[in-house]
Formats: sequence, structure tokens, C-alpha cells
Amino acid sequence: YDVAEKYAGIAKKMAVKWEEMANEGNHYRLAFDRENTWSQKYNMIWDKMWNLNLFPNNVIDKEVSYYLTKQNPYGLPLDSRKEYTKSDWIMWIAAMSPDQDTFEQFINPLYKYINETTSRVPISDWHHTDSGKWVGFRARSVIGGYWMQVLMNKVMNNQ
Repeated sequence: YDVAEKYAGIAKKMAVKWEEMANEGNHYRLAFDRENTWSQKYNMIWDKMWNLNLFPNNVIDKEVSYYLTKQNPYGLPLDSRKEYTKSDWIMWIAAMSPDQDTFEQFINPLYKYINETTSRVPISDWHHTDSGKWVGFRARSVIGGYWMQVLMNKVMNNQ
């Protein structure tokens, strides 16, 4: 019995339980006991990229579709509590998109933020999605997350 198999089995059971407990119909909750909430599930990118199959594709697709309904002029908020976001995580969400059109629906508002923000700091990964104003952070290495789609393509094509 392989250790990897053991923990993969545990993870799959936990993912099924999470899906049951967080299901809100057209999306998944921010927290199990918080109805009418949502959050970016950006870490599902690793399940998709590495073909772990902890979550069925319809879980990721359902979340991505729901996020499109929550977009603001300068991007997708991090969750239902505030209108600010982390732009690197938007790029992770975009990389989970089923097609180029959906991908662009996530990155176009981010481009708009970078192009139109009146906050004159090097690219910030933490900004308001309604106003395009800087919240904090600037010129951080997490901007490397903007390249998630490139990494996804390389991994999926065994390059």
C-alpha cells in the first residue's frame, strides 16, 4: 500500500465532503455555515493542472461560471466580503477557464486596472475592483502568478 495512494484517497473523500457541505446551487460557499457567500477557489488550479481529479470538472466549471457574474470593472473580488482582490489569483482563476473567451473575460478587467489605475505604484497585486485604486503591496514577486496560463499550457502539453 503506497503512501501516496493513502493520502490521495483521504483527499478525495475530503473533496467529496467539501462539495456536499459548501454547495450553494450555482456555486460553493466561502464557509460551510455561511449561506449566500462565495470566494475565489484559486487553489483548484493545482487539481486541474496536475490531473489529480479530486474535484470533478463540473465543480471548477461551476465556480468559473459563477465568478463571471461577480466581476467588477477592474476584476473579480476575492470573495463576497469586500470588493478588493488579489490580481495574481485572478490569473489563476483565468487559467482554469474552459476556453480562450472565458479566459479573456477575466484578464480584460485586470488589464483595464493596470492601464487605468490612478495609483502610481509598480503593479500592485492588491487593488479595489470597483475603483481600480491600490490597496497595498507593490512590485511583489507574486506577479509571477500572471504567467499561470503559460505554466498550465506547458504542464498540460508535457513541455
